[in-house]
Amino acid sequence: MKKYYYLIQLQYLGFRYHGWQKQPDVKTVQKMVEKTVRFVLEHEDFKVLGSARTDAKVSANNAAFELFLKAPIDTELFFKAFNENLPQDIRATGIKEVDRSFNIINSPKYKEYIYLFSFGEKNHPFSAPFMTYISEKLDIGLMEEGARLFEGLHNFQNYCYKPKENTMFNREIKYSRILENDVYTANFFPEKSFLYKVIGKGFMRHQVRLMVGALINLGKGKFDMDYIRYSLTEKIEDPLNNIAPSSGLILNKIEFDDDL
Repeated sequence: MKKYYYLIQLQYLGFRYHGWQKQPDVKTVQKMVEKTVRFVLEHEDFKVLGSARTDAKVSANNAAFELFLKAPIDTELFFKAFNENLPQDIRATGIKEVDRSFNIINSPKYKEYIYLFSFGEKNHPFSAPFMTYISEKLDIGLMEEGARLFEGLHNFQNYCYKPKENTMFNREIKYSRILENDVYTANFFPEKSFLYKVIGKGFMRHQVRLMVGALINLGKGKFDMDYIRYSLTEKIEDPLNNIAPSSGLILNKIEFDDDL
């Protein structure tokens, strides 16, 4: 039997969700997506597979999932109905039919995450879903230097939360920088805020948040540059457990192969 495959891109505010992946008894983005697909199609003969399993409260500016069907759909009509019935904090931004060779897990060329943070005066409460506030003073210059140490091919075993036996720790980071935030703005954001931007093929569980946590500790003076270097070469007896809060993290972009 012929099957049909559709790549759907979407955005969501993750603050009230327990991440992407469907879980029993909690509200997740995947659960809401599947509920909406079921309502629009009026049947349950479909499958949804996401490209990135974001954590609880993590948002996405550009996420994607693949929809598997046994019958074709009118993409324009489906897209309109799907968007109209999604909750207001989830929005579909595109739909495209793909063939069976497309793999939602392996096809992305890279993923870009952004982590927003500030320090000093406490932020307006409206900032909470988007940005992490650090009460201590941070050495941003030192954090910028530290962020560059993550670039390249390294063993990130110290930056994976509860890895599985077959987890591949050797990962290549294409870009890792601390920058002044001019990407996301709002009149209730602090006058000055910062972001950590990281780009790579794929990331392990809590990897970005653990990297941000290490850089924040570096900025606070709790770590030094040698500690960051060492963490990329040797297993640390006392694992890095300072996971940065999830609400500052945004899946900012997924870049797929050029022919898509």
